[in-house]
Amino acid sequence: MPKRKPYAQPRVIRYESETEYPARTRRIVRSLRQELASPQFGVEPQYVTVVDSDRRYVEVSDSFCQLVGYQREELVGMRSDDLTAPNTNDIPTVFGLFQKLGYMHGLWMLVGRGGTCILVRYEAWLRPDSYIEGHMEVVGAGY
Repeated sequence: MPKRKPYAQPRVIRYESETEYPARTRRIVRSLRQELASPQFGVEPQYVTVVDSDRRYVEVSDSFCQLVGYQREELVGMRSDDLTAPNTNDIPTVFGLFQKLGYMHGLWMLVGRGGTCILVRYEAWLRPDSYIEGHMEVVGAGY
C-alpha cells in the first residue's frame, strides 16, 4: 500500500492594507461592512453583555443572569470562555477575527450553571470605549 503524502502547510499571507486584498476578499469585507451598517435582529435582543479585551464580562443584563443561572456579582469578571460549551467555538480564532473586523454575528453555544447548553444567536461590535457589546436571543436550549 503506497504511503500518503503529508498535507501541505497552509500558506498565510499578511496584507498591510485593504487595498492589497484580492478582489474576492474586498467584496467580502464590503459585504460585512454593509451588514454592520444594518441591524441583524428583527426583534430587540433579550440578553445583553459587555466584555473587555480579555473576554471578561464587565456588564450583563438581568435577563442574561437569569438565562445562565448566575448572579451579576459572579458574572462580572468571569471570562466569557467559562460559559462557552466545550468544543463548539474556537474562541481565540473568533476573537482574533473580531479584533480585525470590529464586528461579528452568528450562533454561540453557552453553558448555564446547571450544565444546560443554550444556543443563542448573537451580534457583537466594538464600542468606542474599546469594550465589546453583544446582543443575544435564544434559539434553543436543553441540549
